[in-house]
Amino acid sequence: MNAFAALSDGTRRDIVRLVATRGQMASSEISENFDMSSPAISQHLKVLKESRVLRMEKKAQKRIYTLDESGMDEIESWLLETRELWKNRMDRLDAHLQAKKKEKRNGKQ
Repeated sequence: MNAFAALSDGTRRDIVRLVATRGQMASSEISENFDMSSPAISQHLKVLKESRVLRMEKKAQKRIYTLDESGMDEIESWLLETRELWKNRMDRLDAHLQAKKKEKRNGKQ
């Protein structure tokens, strides 16, 4: 599963937001913030780990989650590329509208 598919779920977005805000968190700490079972949260964490949005490290009996920079970099790159595409489209639209406005002022339609 890719990062965007993983983040399509609201609970997973909330988990990522929580981990991003607080930093390293044990799975039990994450679970405490939701009104669902620990196994359900574990399934969400598994999806986020497999999609490289979160990284998991075992420390003794705990599973510690942090943001996975490689997955977040992939998301950021896609967003920046998409933003640039839309900026270029808007610039072309603006140029087209300005040309039409100029034509109208000059009496051409």
